[in-house]
Amino acid sequence: MTIDRAVLAFAGAMVLLSVVLTLYVSPLWMWFTVFIGLNLLQSAFTGVCPAASFFRWMGVKAGKAFT
Repeated sequence: MTIDRAVLAFAGAMVLLSVVLTLYVSPLWMWFTVFIGLNLLQSAFTGVCPAASFFRWMGVKAGKAFT
């Protein structure tokens, strides 16, 4: 698995988790979804992604998007 795929899988899992928490725990968890969306947008424009940095630190091999 490359960093690119790891970041996409992590983002997808976090979105699904936030939806489940919103439905079953509290509607305020929707702000977690907003945070994830804003983070995805800023990484698209700046190329800086905290999750990619974490996966790089963990030793996941580089992909094409996050180097």
